[in-house]
Amino acid sequence: MNAPVSGLEYLDLLAREAALVEFERPLIAARSAGAGTAELEELEQAKLLALRVRALLERRRRREEELSALYDTAGDLAGLRDVDAVLRAIVHRARTLLNVDVSYMTLNDAERGDTYMRITDGSVAASFQKLRLPPGAGLGGLVALTGTPYATANYPRDARFAHTTDIDMGVGDEGLIAILGVPMRLGSTVIGVLFAANRAERPFAREEVALLLSLAAHAAVALDTARLLSETQTALGELSAANATIQAHSQSVERAAAAHDRMTSVVLRGGGVDDVAADLVDVLQGALLVIDAQGRTLATARSAGRDVLMPEPDETTVGEAVAASRGEGRSVRRNDVVIAAIVAGADNLGALVFRPAEPLEAADQRILERAAQVTALLLLFRRTVAEAEAQVRGDLLDDLISRPVRDPEAVRDRAARLGLDLDAPYVIVAAGDDPGEGLRQRAVSWARTFVANRRGLAMTRDGRVTLLLPGEDPAGTAKQVARELGRALGRPVTAGGAGPARGAAAVAPAFREADQCLSALITLGRAGSGAGTKDLGYVGLLLGERRDVPGFVRGVLGPVIDYDHRRGTALIATLEVYFDQGGGLAKAAEALHVHVNTVTQRLDRVAQLLGGDWQHPRRVLDVQLALRLHRLRAPLEPDHT
Repeated sequence: MNAPVSGLEYLDLLAREAALVEFERPLIAARSAGAGTAELEELEQAKLLALRVRALLERRRRREEELSALYDTAGDLAGLRDVDAVLRAIVHRARTLLNVDVSYMTLNDAERGDTYMRITDGSVAASFQKLRLPPGAGLGGLVALTGTPYATANYPRDARFAHTTDIDMGVGDEGLIAILGVPMRLGSTVIGVLFAANRAERPFAREEVALLLSLAAHAAVALDTARLLSETQTALGELSAANATIQAHSQSVERAAAAHDRMTSVVLRGGGVDDVAADLVDVLQGALLVIDAQGRTLATARSAGRDVLMPEPDETTVGEAVAASRGEGRSVRRNDVVIAAIVAGADNLGALVFRPAEPLEAADQRILERAAQVTALLLLFRRTVAEAEAQVRGDLLDDLISRPVRDPEAVRDRAARLGLDLDAPYVIVAAGDDPGEGLRQRAVSWARTFVANRRGLAMTRDGRVTLLLPGEDPAGTAKQVARELGRALGRPVTAGGAGPARGAAAVAPAFREADQCLSALITLGRAGSGAGTKDLGYVGLLLGERRDVPGFVRGVLGPVIDYDHRRGTALIATLEVYFDQGGGLAKAAEALHVHVNTVTQRLDRVAQLLGGDWQHPRRVLDVQLALRLHRLRAPLEPDHT
């Protein structure tokens, strides 16, 4: 009887890497030896286990081969010299690792809008090697269009793909049946397709698709690296040409570097536009005019010892040249001057207008452009500082208006640091239109500039501009603000004034009075003008925080009261009777016991003192109210001031 067959034989088969058919022999031998059912089942289980181990070892071996191939491909990319050689190696490895008859690569043609054959391995048909695939046509065209891998075990019979005569003929000439295609990507862009194909029907496993995708990624990197190398070589060539140009103009470059250093030094030491202009004409011989966006002169400079006239271009030429300079991003020539726009982002800050003593070279013109940039930087610095100070001033005014003054001494010190003496008389002006419309930022900028030149404060509140200014004439200041702000905005602006007042605690009441005065002007149909509360007659008396009745009476009737006092006349009494009698001359004369002509002469004198429109409806109510208040109060002393 034969010796029993042991399961250890399967370990020997695994160690020898025996062929798959040899794993059946131990079981056949056991049956021949008459082994029992239990022993045969044990051997069957051992065989299945051994086959599973063998399959696992085979997969690991194949994985090692794939990783080795990918490692070799990475090494090829690291030492890339010939992109065609790397791509051929990738295509060949795809054919070997997937154990297919043919592998090939197609690339997208951006100019023609299709895909063409780039490299093949194992191909024998010339028609196949020259194929071009329209977008979406065939398996490869679909992969190139969608960027998605596609595989088919039998391409000629697969209805998923758009078959064309040329593609089917080329595939038929090559004898291909099973095809796998994966995209070659650079970022989100598909640049080509890598294929593995067989001349017999076969499926493609998921692992094979993943392997081909890895090879396709390496191929895409190889192509991108080749492109970068080509661009680098082109850039090196351009740099070489630029270097030759730089060497040919070394003197201009050194002058530009010196100018750059000098202008940088100006910025670092806190210099101004005048310093930049002086340094520029010291480097570039000529005469320079620096203007702002409104055409006002900011600085002038002329090279020492050079008889060069200062440029005086007309406004139209400068405007057109500045627009051209901003659009082209460089300086422009106009007749015998060169103009460089001073810009910061979208802001037009002005221009440099330069008349050179000698024609400027390109490098010298760039020095002028750099000077324009430095000037823009300095102007932005100046604007930033001014805006910061304006914000601080606006915050102080806002606090004075919106918060009770709990520490007058602290507020006084705070104002003094801004150059403002709150103990001196000042006026408040509120300017704007309907609060629902508000003012543009341009008005805020104007107000900040206006008060900065006068040691005042400015802020915005409810769409209106509020100004605090030293002075004692609220009406005159309001009229000036309305006039100048309206000119700046190009449309009428209304302004109401209040004051004079003293002390921090008086700011809030004065603001309320000025704001009410502004609203009253708009309500009374006097929008577009400036006035103080005293200019509003009885309305101003009602709005005024201090209810200055004597001031109202004197403002309306002062000249008549003084005339009576000096001449001993009865003009005030005549006015009272005239109004009491309903404006009738005869009745007034009868009540006064004088002739009608006497009443007429007295009223003519009143017209001379108060103005010919004293009986106009908008003034007559003020006159009557002032007369009644005058009667209720003690007689006013004449104003001898």
